[in-house]
Amino acid sequence: MRRHWSNFTGDLHDWAWGWYVYLDKKLYRFGGGFEAKKAAIVDILMARRGTYQRPFLHFSLGVLFMTGVVAAPILADSYPGSIPSTLADYTPPSAVLSSLDLTDYGVQTTVSDKPRDQVITYTVVSGDTLESLSKKFGVSVDTIRWANDLSDDNLAIGDHLAIPPVTGIVHKVEAGETVYTIAKKYKTDAQKIVNFPFNDFADPDTFALTVGQTLIVPDGVQPQAQPIYAPSAPPVVAGGTGQLMWPTVGVITQYPVWYHMALDIANPSAPGVMAAADGVVTLVQYWRYDYGHHVIIDNGNGLSTLYAHMTDIYVKVGDRVARGQVIGKMGSTGRSTGTHLHFEVHRNGVQVNPLPYLK
Repeated sequence: MRRHWSNFTGDLHDWAWGWYVYLDKKLYRFGGGFEAKKAAIVDILMARRGTYQRPFLHFSLGVLFMTGVVAAPILADSYPGSIPSTLADYTPPSAVLSSLDLTDYGVQTTVSDKPRDQVITYTVVSGDTLESLSKKFGVSVDTIRWANDLSDDNLAIGDHLAIPPVTGIVHKVEAGETVYTIAKKYKTDAQKIVNFPFNDFADPDTFALTVGQTLIVPDGVQPQAQPIYAPSAPPVVAGGTGQLMWPTVGVITQYPVWYHMALDIANPSAPGVMAAADGVVTLVQYWRYDYGHHVIIDNGNGLSTLYAHMTDIYVKVGDRVARGQVIGKMGSTGRSTGTHLHFEVHRNGVQVNPLPYLK
């Protein structure tokens, strides 16, 4: 009897061990496959930042709407409540609320300041001028003029105008064009085209374009026009008068705007990148998309700085760095069209305009 019991427990142990090994291998393979697919999905979403924002929002709202349609009858049956038998017994809410004056409570309507991601059509009304529309939509007068092929400033009530989302050019891509040739044509920097988050690319790594697609060219001007502004080189001197020092030497190719709250400083000689202030390195990442090789430094008192697109990084997480210390080398890694530094300032975790801290 004891021998049979011993055989039984041995068989039970072998059976349990076999299942353990089987499930362990299956779960390990599943976990490995899931991580690989997750990493690939994250790479795509990061590389094509902004591209899927509108489809995602539309899909999410669609799912919520369908959920409401399906759930409403079920909730109505489960919680019938008190429903008036006739309309005569029902007092509409509007009859009760019509006498309520919201101004007594300081209630005001706030117009959404949501950034625009595409060209919109505007119908001219009485009193509209190119100047007033420029202020209303936050783009230059020339931008509206170029988008609508206007030869003069005369507008007629009822005219339909195309209003670009930012100051610049709306361009339809032709065969053989690249972001570099388009930027050269419109006297702007290719990086500005790439930085606009709603511009799509057939290949996010090479910024390949599709013939016929619409491309927003920020700060672009018509070939016969003068540039909107000429970038200038910042005075980079250690120990500057601002809270932060300039992190490198070069030409400012893009100033802070709502979709790119950072400074792009370019220099083909790829100089060193310096810490803008004393601090501790909190992040070192080597990405092939978005920021590329980048570093974040905690400068204390809620202030942190980010240095992106570097080709070499000379520090590691936990290092304490001094103001003016070289932390890396300018490069063109990630979402970049040329050698430059992308410099950000964060205050209490919120990205802010870096210029006030540098002056």
